[in-house]
Amino acid sequence: QVQLVESGGGLVQDGGSLRLSCAASGITFSMYTMGWYRQAPGKQRELVAVINSSNSTSYADSVKGRFTISRDNAKNTVYLRMNSLKFEDTAVYYCNAAGEGSISRLKYWGKGIQVTVSS
Repeated sequence: QVQLVESGGGLVQDGGSLRLSCAASGITFSMYTMGWYRQAPGKQRELVAVINSSNSTSYADSVKGRFTISRDNAKNTVYLRMNSLKFEDTAVYYCNAAGEGSISRLKYWGKGIQVTVSS
C-alpha cells in the first residue's frame, strides 16, 4: 500500500519559515519524481516545486528564490523549505509521487497539509 504522509504545516506569520516533509512508503522512492502542489480556497491545484531522481528541480515562478525542494532517498522523504512566506502562500499543500520511465503511469498523492500565513 502506497502512502505519502505530509507533516510540518501550520500557522506562521508573514515573512516566516516552515519546512514541510513528505514520507513515502510502498514505492521505490528513488524511481519517482517527487513534487509539492498546493490548492488555495476557490483556486485550482497548482505546482509548487518538483525534484526528479537526478535531483533536478523546477519551481513555480511565484516561489522561486523563497522555496527549496530536496529529497533524501535513504529516508524516502521529500522536503519543502519555505522562507519569506507570504499571505498568498496560504493553501493546502500536497505531496505527489510520479513514476519515471517504465512506471510513468504511476502517480500518487498525499492527503495534504494546511499552511496558513497570517498577514
